[in-house]
Amino acid sequence: MTDTAIEVEHLTKRYLLGSQLSKRDGLRHRIETAVRSPFSWWKRTAARRRSGPEEYLALRDVNFSIRQGEVVGIIGRNGAGKSTLLKILSRITEPTSGRIGIHGRMASLLEVGTGFHPELTGRENIFLNGAILGMSRVEIKRKFDEIIAFAEVEKFLDTPVKRYSSGMYVRLAFAVAAHLEPEILVVDEVLAVGDAEFQKKCLRKMGDVAHAGRTVLFVSHNMQAVTRLCSRCLLLHRGELKMDGPSSQVANAYLNSGVTTSALREWPDLSSAPGDSVTRLRAVRVRSRQGAIVDTVDIREPLGIELEYEVFDSDHFFLPHFVLRNQDGTVLFVSVDVDPEWRGRRRPAGRYVSVGWIPGNLLAEGLISVTAVLTSLSPETCHTAVEDAAAFRVVDDLSARDTARGDYTQPMPGLVRPLLQWKTRRLPDAHAASVNGSLSHGLAASRVA
Repeated sequence: MTDTAIEVEHLTKRYLLGSQLSKRDGLRHRIETAVRSPFSWWKRTAARRRSGPEEYLALRDVNFSIRQGEVVGIIGRNGAGKSTLLKILSRITEPTSGRIGIHGRMASLLEVGTGFHPELTGRENIFLNGAILGMSRVEIKRKFDEIIAFAEVEKFLDTPVKRYSSGMYVRLAFAVAAHLEPEILVVDEVLAVGDAEFQKKCLRKMGDVAHAGRTVLFVSHNMQAVTRLCSRCLLLHRGELKMDGPSSQVANAYLNSGVTTSALREWPDLSSAPGDSVTRLRAVRVRSRQGAIVDTVDIREPLGIELEYEVFDSDHFFLPHFVLRNQDGTVLFVSVDVDPEWRGRRRPAGRYVSVGWIPGNLLAEGLISVTAVLTSLSPETCHTAVEDAAAFRVVDDLSARDTARGDYTQPMPGLVRPLLQWKTRRLPDAHAASVNGSLSHGLAASRVA
C-alpha cells in the first residue's frame, strides 16, 4: 500500500479572459445579454473576433507529492494559484492538463458554505456532508455532539443555514470537515472569517488532526500559524511552484522576496486609494530622525512610521495605527495614534499626516513589514488595512558597542532587542571569603552524611 496521500504531476490550469460566454451558456442567456446592453455586447463580441480571448495560466506545470500524515502549508500572494490548486485537488474544477492522484477520503473547506445546501438546516447539512465523505449514519451520529459543541450553534441547529451569519456558517463548516475523520483535510484562508478565539480553536483542532496521523493542507497568509502548524511548505508564485521545503525556510524566503524594503508607498489617484467614503490612505512612509525616507535603519537610531490620509466625513473619532511584523510573520507590536491634541476629538474633513516614532535599540535586526490601518470609533469601523504597505530592514553593526549585542557576535534570537540598563559590582573580598567558606562547610557536611 502506498504511503503517498497526494500526487501532482505537470499540473496546468488555463483560463480564457474576456470570454464571458462558455459552452454551457444557452441561447436564452446570449439573447438576454445582448438585449440588456446591445452596444457593449456587440463591442465585446467584435473585440473577441479581432483578437481572440486572452489566455491566463493560473497554474504552470506544478509537480509535488505529499505523504500520508504530512502537514503542508501552501503560501503565496493573491493570484499565485493557491485557491485554484485546492479546487482542482478537491475535484471542484478540472485541470487543463496534468494528473492528480488522491489516496484517501478528503474534506475541503475552501470558502464560506462549501458543501452546504442553503435550504437545509444545520442538522441536515451535517448528515449530508458526512454522507458525501462516505461515512455511515452511525459514524456521523457518533461525532454529532462533538461537532455541535465545537461549532457553538446549538440554538440554530434546526434553522436553514441560509439564515446563518458568515461566522456561524464557517464554524459549522469547519466543525464538520474536521470532526468527520477524513484522511485528508484541506483548509483555505476561510478561517479568517471567524473571530480570533475561534481561529485559535481551529488551529488547535488542525494540530490534533495532524497528530492523529492525517494529512492536512493549509492555505494561509498568517506565517506564524503556518510555521507553527506545518512542517513543510509549498510556495506558489504566478502559478509556478517556486519552493518546496521546511516551512520556516520557505516562509522566510516568501517574506524576504515578496516584501521588498520599500520605505515609501503612495496612492496619488484618490479614487483608487485604499479606503471608503469616510477616509482613504494616501501614503505610508518610513522616515529617519532627520526626516529622510529610509529602507535600512541602524538598530540604534529612532525611526518614524508615517501615515498620510484623507478624511471626508468629519463625524468620526479616528484611530490611525500600524502593525509591525518580522520576517517570520510574527506581530512585533501595534501602535495607535495617541496624539493628545486629537485624542477624543472628531477630525474635520481634510488631509492628515500621523507619525509614530519608534525609539532606537528596541527592534531586533531583520526585515520588518508595516501594515497600515485606518479605523474609527462609535461605532468601531475598519475603513482600510493595507498589509505590506511598506517595509524596512534593521541592521545591527558588529563594530558598534552601544547596542544590546555588546561584544557578542553570533546571531541573537528574539522579537525585540532593547538596550537595557545593566550594573555589575564586585563583592568585597571578606564577603566573598565568607561565601566560599560556607560552601566548603556545606560540601564537607554532605560528605560526612
